[in-house]
Amino acid sequence: MTVVVLTYRRPDDLAELLPMLLEQAAGEDVVVDVLVVDNDPEGSARAFVEAVGAPSRYVHEPRPGISAARNRALDEVGHDGLLVFIDDDERPTPGWLHQMLGLHRRTAAVAVVGPVVSALPSPLDPWVEAGRFFDRRRLPTGTAIDVAATNNLLVDLRAVAAAGLRFDEAFGLSGGSDTLFTRRLAATGAPMLWCDEAVVTDVVPRDRATRSWVLHRARRSGNSGSRVSVLLADGRVRRAGVRARCVAEGGVRVAAGSARAVAGRVLRDTGHEARGRRTAERGLGMIGGAVGRVVYDYGRA
Repeated sequence: MTVVVLTYRRPDDLAELLPMLLEQAAGEDVVVDVLVVDNDPEGSARAFVEAVGAPSRYVHEPRPGISAARNRALDEVGHDGLLVFIDDDERPTPGWLHQMLGLHRRTAAVAVVGPVVSALPSPLDPWVEAGRFFDRRRLPTGTAIDVAATNNLLVDLRAVAAAGLRFDEAFGLSGGSDTLFTRRLAATGAPMLWCDEAVVTDVVPRDRATRSWVLHRARRSGNSGSRVSVLLADGRVRRAGVRARCVAEGGVRVAAGSARAVAGRVLRDTGHEARGRRTAERGLGMIGGAVGRVVYDYGRA
């Protein structure tokens, strides 16, 4: 079993996270390795990870894009066993790994997905606070799902290999390759289950707890969602239908979100105004993705 951390120029986060992962790994009754995939072209995380030593391991993936780093993790771990993804800016709660592994053992699910709870900076912009943009879904343990991010994800590599899955590098600088990957994995028919006890905490930096970041992420999310849906459709006719549906659904979001934002301003309800603006931005992203435009999230100079 391997726990994988993808990192890009976050030495302080990595220094805090890695000892926590090693502690959790030591508490399991199976051998657990910790693999750090450094996506910085300069390999800035090498010295720290190698100083920590076994059972942590460092690899350098200089090709830009999060998909390249995810695929490097698949290549390094191989086609057997379990792989668990966690982000470098997250912190596992006590028992996190044990809960993930336990649900997999009880159910033989091809994937186990856990919740992410955000730790926000203080003071928080009242607009961001009112919009509750960092509240994420929680589901009963054992709930079947059909899509997930890789920020708290266990996958059975035998199922991944059998399905011939990789992370699409066309999404490397835009995000969304995990959405495509997990939707394809779920489409194999094998169970992908929620584990509500396997919580990780997302440490949100101040530059992400802003209006501009929230609205950009909404547009990017809508954009990549449409692009994934179009790519999953078989044949030109079906793809044309999916494009049309995404444009229509995006248009509805733009209209409804704009109306809610206006109503929020009139009523002086910051929450309605904020959530309306985010809905409209997501709709614009959906429309753009349907017609082939890309919103980037991981741009490099």
